Amino acid sequence: MALQYRAAVLHASKTPMVVETITAAPLKPTDVLVRIRAAGLCHTDLEVIEGSLRIPMPIVLGHEAAGVVEEVGSLARGVKKGDHVVLSWNPHCGHCFYCDRDLPILCEDYLGEGPKARAFDGESRARLDDGRELRQLMFLGAFGEYCIVADQQAVVVPRDMPFDRACLIGCGVMTGVGAGLNLGAIAHGDTVMVIGCGAVGLAAVQGARLAGAGAIIAVDLNPAKLALATSMGATHVVDSSKDDPVATAKAATNGRGADVVLESAGSPTAFRLTAEAVRPGGHIIWLGKVDVQQDVAFRWGSLMQEKRIRRVSYGNARPRRDFPMLARAYLDGSLMLDELISRRIRLDEINTGFEALKRGETIRSVVTFD
Repeated sequence: MALQYRAAVLHASKTPMVVETITAAPLKPTDVLVRIRAAGLCHTDLEVIEGSLRIPMPIVLGHEAAGVVEEVGSLARGVKKGDHVVLSWNPHCGHCFYCDRDLPILCEDYLGEGPKARAFDGESRARLDDGRELRQLMFLGAFGEYCIVADQQAVVVPRDMPFDRACLIGCGVMTGVGAGLNLGAIAHGDTVMVIGCGAVGLAAVQGARLAGAGAIIAVDLNPAKLALATSMGATHVVDSSKDDPVATAKAATNGRGADVVLESAGSPTAFRLTAEAVRPGGHIIWLGKVDVQQDVAFRWGSLMQEKRIRRVSYGNARPRRDFPMLARAYLDGSLMLDELISRRIRLDEINTGFEALKRGETIRSVVTFD
C-alpha cells in the first residue's frame, strides 16, 4: 500500500500553503525514505512563496531538514534504517565537467534538474490526491512528515544530536560556517566583516571565529541580532542605520579595510558595501542573493586594487565530511545552534512562520514533528 502523509503544499506564489495528504511514490533502488523530525524555514523557501524564485508548482518546499531513515532502496549506500540524518540539497553526479573540477554545486545534472523541482533522476516522488505530480524544492521537499531522497542526500550524524538543531546544519549553518572554514580566505588573525546577522550571517560569524579571525565586525540593522553576534564571537558590532560600517572597518585596520567581507544580507546595498569595506587585495564572499533579474550597482573605484570577489551558495560544502563535523562541533560546545532558533512551530503554523520571517522577526523558525 502506498505511503500517505501530511505535507504543506504551495499551489501558487503569493498564496498560503495548504496542509494536505499526499501520496509517496514507490522507492527506487537508490532512494531513501526519511521521516522528517525537524525542518527550518529559510529565505529561499520564502523566495518561492513570494515569486522571486520561479519554480514549477504545486510544490512542497523545505530544504533544511533532519530526520530518521525509515526505509532504504535495494542499492542505497551509506545509510541504513534507523540512522539519524541531516539532508543535503546538493546531490551531484560525481563525474561531469564540474564535479571533476571539485565543484559539485555546479554539477550539470544538479543544475539541469533543479529548476524542474523533481528528484535527482528527473522524476516526481509524490502526488496529490487527484493524481497530479507534486514537485519538491531543491531535491527535498521537507515540509512534510516524510521525504524521499537520493541516498547521497541523507548524511548520518550522531544520534545524540537534537533534530531541531541538526536540521539547521543542512542549509543556513553549512553556508555560513563553511564560508569561514572551507574557502581558505580567512587567515589566522584576519579582520573579518559579516554583513547581515540572520541565520547565515550568525553562522558566518562563528565560521570566522573557528577559522581564527583576530577581529570580527558584525553589521546589521537589528540590535538584538547584533547582540547575538557578539555572543557568537563578534568583537565589534555596527548598527548600520546609525553608524558607517566602512569607517568602522578602516578604524579597526589602520585605514586599510577588512581582510575578508562576508555578505549575507541579500540586498543591493549590502553587495555594494562589501566592495567599499574590504581592503585592497582582500576577499569578498557573497552568500546572500536578490532576484536574478535585479541589477546591482557598484562604484567602479571600489572594485579596483586586486579585490577578489566570490559568490558561494553552500559554503563549499562536502556534506558527508562537513555535516558530522558540524554536529560534533555543536555537541562539544564550539558551535552555537540553540540561539539560532527563534520559534518551534507545528506544520499547521507554517504560514504564520513565514510571515514572521518576512517581517524580520525571527532568525529561524523550525517545524517540529512528533
